[in-house]
Amino acid sequence: MDFINDNNLTGLIIGLSTFLIIGLFHPIVIKAEYYFGTKCWWAFALTGIVGVIASILITDTILSILIAVFAFSSFWSILEVFQQKKRVEKGWFPANPNRKK
Repeated sequence: MDFINDNNLTGLIIGLSTFLIIGLFHPIVIKAEYYFGTKCWWAFALTGIVGVIASILITDTILSILIAVFAFSSFWSILEVFQQKKRVEKGWFPANPNRKK
């Protein structure tokens, strides 16, 4: 932690980690909609709520920020799941032929 603070790397670490977290959610949303449809929105909501609570309880600033970014990326994924459904309907992404409609 001293190395990060001494070299003023906090912003860089938070920025890079935020980029990676958001990038991680893109394929998760696609796969979740493919296998579960829009009914998986509650899992993203629950993950977001747990993340917000964890972020409040964690005292380490960097970790708290990253957990909050994860939590709010989960909340944003709720919207993205429904938009992914529309993208599938437009033919931009494949529909799961094994899932009941």
